[in-house]
Amino acid sequence: MERKLLAAVTVAVAAVTALTGCGSSSTAGAAAKATCTNKIVKADAPQVTVWAWYPAFQEVVDLFNTAHSDVQICWTNAGQGNDEYTKFSTTIEAGKGAPDVVMLESEVLSSFAIRKALLDLTQFGANDVKANYTEGAWRDVSSGSAVYAIPVDGGPMGMLYRKDIFDKYGVTVPKTWDEFAQAAKKLSEGGFKGKIADFPTNGRAFTQALFAQKGATPYQFDLQKPTEVTVDLADSGSKEVLKYWTDLAKQKHVATDEAFTADYNTKLVNGSYAVYLAAAWGPGYLKGLTGADPTAIWQAAPVPQWDPAAPVQINWGGSAFAVTAQARDKALSAKVAKEVFGTQEAWKIGIEKGALFPLWKPMLESGYYKNLAYPFFGGQKINQDVFLAAAAGYKGFTFSPFQNFAYDKLTEQVTAASTGKKSSDQALDDLHSTVVKYAKGQGFTVTEK
Repeated sequence: MERKLLAAVTVAVAAVTALTGCGSSSTAGAAAKATCTNKIVKADAPQVTVWAWYPAFQEVVDLFNTAHSDVQICWTNAGQGNDEYTKFSTTIEAGKGAPDVVMLESEVLSSFAIRKALLDLTQFGANDVKANYTEGAWRDVSSGSAVYAIPVDGGPMGMLYRKDIFDKYGVTVPKTWDEFAQAAKKLSEGGFKGKIADFPTNGRAFTQALFAQKGATPYQFDLQKPTEVTVDLADSGSKEVLKYWTDLAKQKHVATDEAFTADYNTKLVNGSYAVYLAAAWGPGYLKGLTGADPTAIWQAAPVPQWDPAAPVQINWGGSAFAVTAQARDKALSAKVAKEVFGTQEAWKIGIEKGALFPLWKPMLESGYYKNLAYPFFGGQKINQDVFLAAAAGYKGFTFSPFQNFAYDKLTEQVTAASTGKKSSDQALDDLHSTVVKYAKGQGFTVTEK
């Protein structure tokens, strides 16, 4: 049974990641053994191979290598997101060619750990650094008592808004979702040609975060019991949230454009959207886009709440360093995973040149980060005003071992609801039944709620 299940998960991951490219075993193996992108400073020291796509990462690697005589990082950018995952999946199947350390988004950790491709880092002192991370960040890389990666960056959510547009139409910054709907209506009735925001049909983790704010816990899964999973995708909170957004779409108060297309990127900065509901990496993403409205005045505010007396903080994205089962020196690889972003100097590079949001508390709670002013936001201290509280309040999330499949089906159902092909309630009922059927077909014992 477990062999069938692991094989099925392998197929599911490969099928999804193949959408963005496919590498052969020789390609993947070559990537791990290739000449390092970076310079090796201490030629006699043992090397740990690392795959990562972080912006400005070479400077972080150079800093680490200069400071260490016992180990050197040999870094390769094997592709971003699914491009890297495709290559990593190929090395797992081949049993060779994987790097020692790999950058993974937290949402796919279970999908790779269930294939026995990642090491439990508790045996290499992971819990020694647990206190350096927020509760939510640590939960996102853990399953039961096991820890499968060391957190790096995260995406606590806030609301980036066009102050100039709000001011022009007399709109008050919304603190609740009821106020957000009122603001949307006021903008539309006031003659604003755009929409208050976009509710992307392909929002995936964004949409799931909005559901989580209303109490959704779609999965219960522990890698210590890898064939068992609880699924609850049609809960009342998720249904209320999806109805809220599809109603706004029907009223033409929000857009339903697919995210991260060229058109979407243009609309983010040309005044078509008055609000960008964003993760903490959003300000850096926004700043890097071309075609911006030169009159734009951006500000950041906390994400709206359903109950302001009991705020719920949510997260969109985040990544970590995992040690692969193929690592040559597992203890030394774990050292790299724990320490590469374990200094203030490394994090200043990540923040100032990579626009990363640190999950490492010595930086997260530092006066430097708290008081960092952002010229793009008129000098606003957006970490102090928004994102630090969002990070501290985030409690973590449990992803499924077939998350990519579930996200693809979520996209299908949100699209159906947003286009009026089915009700929001029916869309989530169908999502639940589809994912449950799939999980059972892959050999999981499923408990439904």
